[in-house]
Amino acid sequence: MTTYLDGILAAHRARAAADGRSPDDLRARAMARPPSRDFRNALLAKDGPSIIAEIKRRSPSKGDLAPGLDAATLASDYARGGAACLSVLTDERFFGGSAEDLAAARAACELPVLRKDFTVEVRDVLDARLMGADAVLLIAAALDDGGLARCSTLADDLGMAALVEVHDEGELDRALAAGADLVGVNCRDLRTFEVDRDLPLHLAERVPDDVVAVAESGIRNAEDVRRMGDAGYAAVLVGETLVTSADPAGALTQLRGAAVCS
Repeated sequence: MTTYLDGILAAHRARAAADGRSPDDLRARAMARPPSRDFRNALLAKDGPSIIAEIKRRSPSKGDLAPGLDAATLASDYARGGAACLSVLTDERFFGGSAEDLAAARAACELPVLRKDFTVEVRDVLDARLMGADAVLLIAAALDDGGLARCSTLADDLGMAALVEVHDEGELDRALAAGADLVGVNCRDLRTFEVDRDLPLHLAERVPDDVVAVAESGIRNAEDVRRMGDAGYAAVLVGETLVTSADPAGALTQLRGAAVCS
C-alpha cells in the first residue's frame, strides 16, 4: 500500500533524477552567499521552549489550511509574537509552498529560517542555501545512512544548521550516529499522517544533553508546549495551530505563555 510519504518521496526522487545541474557549480554559488543566521543557537535564546513558527498553505492529509497567506506578513506576525525561528514549506505540489515564500519570509524579519521540504540529495541542500535558508530539514526516513551523512556534512560546510527529523528509536539512533546536534521528533507519522502526541515524551530520554531537541507537530496549546519543555525539549515546531488562527501573533504569544511561566 502506497503511503503519503511514499508518494511524496517518489515525486521528489523523480525530479532529482531529471536534474542535470552540476552540484559543483551549485556549491560554488552557495558558498558565495552571505553568512547564514544562527538557527540552532536562536532556539536556545528563549526562556523555556522556543517556538519555530511554520508557514504553510496546505497539507496532503487536511487539504487547504491557509491558501491565501502572505509569507512576508505572516513572518512579521510571528516575529512580533515572539517566535525564535521560522519554518517555511517550499514543496509546491503537496504543500503549496515555494522558494519565493521562503525568500519573502526571511526578508520580512530577522529570524533564522528553516527550509521545510523533503531533502533526497545534496542538490536539495545546496538549493536551500541558494534560496536563503539558514537551516535545512533532513528526514531520516527519506535518506539512507550515506545520504544523511553527506547532506549533514554539506549543510555544515555551507554554514547551515541541519534539523534531522526522526519518528522512532531506530531513526533517532541513525541521526545521532550521523553526528546530528539538532534533532526533531515528529509526532506525525509521515506514512499515515496520524499524530501521536506522546511520542516525543517516549524518545526524550534517549536524546543526549548536548543535542538540541525539537518537538514537531501536534502542538495545539500552551499546555502542550509546557509538556514538551518539561520533557527536555528546547523548542517546539508549530504550524497548523498558527496558520489557521485569525491572530497568529496573539496565538503565538499565548503558546509562549507556557515557556514564560514554567
